[in-house]
Amino acid sequence: MRPPGHRLLDVLLPVLVAGVAATWALLTPPLQAPDEPQHLNSVVRLAYGGGWPAPGAAALGPAVADAREEVALGDDVPGRYADRPDVPQLVDATPVPAAERTRVDAATALPDGSRPTPDDVDQMTQHPPLYYLLGAAVLHATGLAEGRWDLQLLALRLLDVALLVPVVPLASWSVRRLTGSTAAGMVAGTFTLFLPQVGHILGSATNDALVTLVGAVVTALCVRVLTGDRSWRTAAVIGAVVGVGLLTKVMSAFLLPVVAMAYVVTPGGAAGPAASLDAPGRWRALLGDARRVLLMGGVALVVGGWWWVRNLVVLGTVQPVGLERDLPPLRPRGALVYVELAWQRLVRSFFGDLGWLDLRTPPAFWVTGIVVLLALGAVALVVPGTRRAAAVLLALPSLLTVAVLANGWDYYAQTGYLVGHQGRYLFSALVALAVVLALAVRGMVGGAESRVRAALPVVVAAGTSVAVYGLVFGFTGFYRGPGESVADAVSRWEAFSPVGPVWLVAVPALTALTALVVLGLAVHAALRPPRAAA
Repeated sequence: MRPPGHRLLDVLLPVLVAGVAATWALLTPPLQAPDEPQHLNSVVRLAYGGGWPAPGAAALGPAVADAREEVALGDDVPGRYADRPDVPQLVDATPVPAAERTRVDAATALPDGSRPTPDDVDQMTQHPPLYYLLGAAVLHATGLAEGRWDLQLLALRLLDVALLVPVVPLASWSVRRLTGSTAAGMVAGTFTLFLPQVGHILGSATNDALVTLVGAVVTALCVRVLTGDRSWRTAAVIGAVVGVGLLTKVMSAFLLPVVAMAYVVTPGGAAGPAASLDAPGRWRALLGDARRVLLMGGVALVVGGWWWVRNLVVLGTVQPVGLERDLPPLRPRGALVYVELAWQRLVRSFFGDLGWLDLRTPPAFWVTGIVVLLALGAVALVVPGTRRAAAVLLALPSLLTVAVLANGWDYYAQTGYLVGHQGRYLFSALVALAVVLALAVRGMVGGAESRVRAALPVVVAAGTSVAVYGLVFGFTGFYRGPGESVADAVSRWEAFSPVGPVWLVAVPALTALTALVVLGLAVHAALRPPRAAA
């Protein structure tokens, strides 16, 4: 049985991650996260019975169109990576006071039915509608379906925070299942703190939140397979969860080959390794696993994969284009240059490019992040006892990365533009990477539980420091103009926020208090005598 301090850490680590993401939900200016106007618009449209138009045919409703003007969307934030003298600056804008912002009702929710201009296209109908149905249900359940648009947006942001929270216990449970180490499980639970982009994106309104949760659940189930679970029920549940993801985004399809790989590298399951069986036994084990993989794929197809088959039959393509871009062509510079540029953009936006990717963290931050992450992956691959599990789990972010790069190549080859290289597309692999982090840390300290507990405060302190850095960087970049004081930036934050100053103080303060308690408990766990801890 785990000591009381450990059990409290199991509770407070998810609370800390939720607090950081909720702080981001309040900190990011309204609509200043990727595609937020379109995500909000699709939720509102479904909430008012507007259906799911064909890709490219959906338009922003009057309320969301007004919303963009009310908070000066399109103006450059103070910390933008490059000045644009011909573009208005957010520091010069005066947002409409929160109480006077547009309320959504039957007259403002839906467009007039005319074909949208490129600036007014809601391209989210290129995806299935599950996330947006969930968001519409939240608006109705909270009574916000006829509320102000900025409060609707905040409700959707907090919905996504709730979808993020299970990542923490799923990561911790997965490590404990693989290693039996309670402390290593806690190390895994800190992983999202090291990625400011996770709090920023999953503290905004985005369908990637549901895809992230699906990836987390499937990864934990994959760990069950890696540790010998060969039940037909587990295979069917994996297929059903992947199917839910496929009703959200096509990226969830890449979970299937990773789970199939888990069956391949641990043949025999509970019956023992296939190598220890006689020849007929090995064939029976392999045939049984093949049947489970087929069941998993079949269930995923029935639950959600049918949407993409339908696209292929009806639209002639698996992933339709929701927004046609009319850009002056550039000269592509070849595959090697493409990979260099696209990889850099993907890595930057995985660790911390904020806003519409225009608020860029310094190169030292994301370069350090990717170097450390790659090094930890290399360490995990050589730790005895869990090398196969690490290889399977690392296959998920690797496969997603290759898929993103391959998907963007055609457009680059035709136009010279980079499109679709966003780090949030890798968030399905958060639990996989969290487990790899814990396996690497455990391996580096020798594997003893007392040593892992001794490393836990260092990991917690480092993760909390990175989370604070991200929030401070975001606050400064979004709100503090050149030569302005912190008080000026706070006043601007309050002016853009949908809520009053009490919430803007209370949520970060409670999050900071939680961080201090978590760090104190981690230090206490590290100082406990081994026998008492056992």
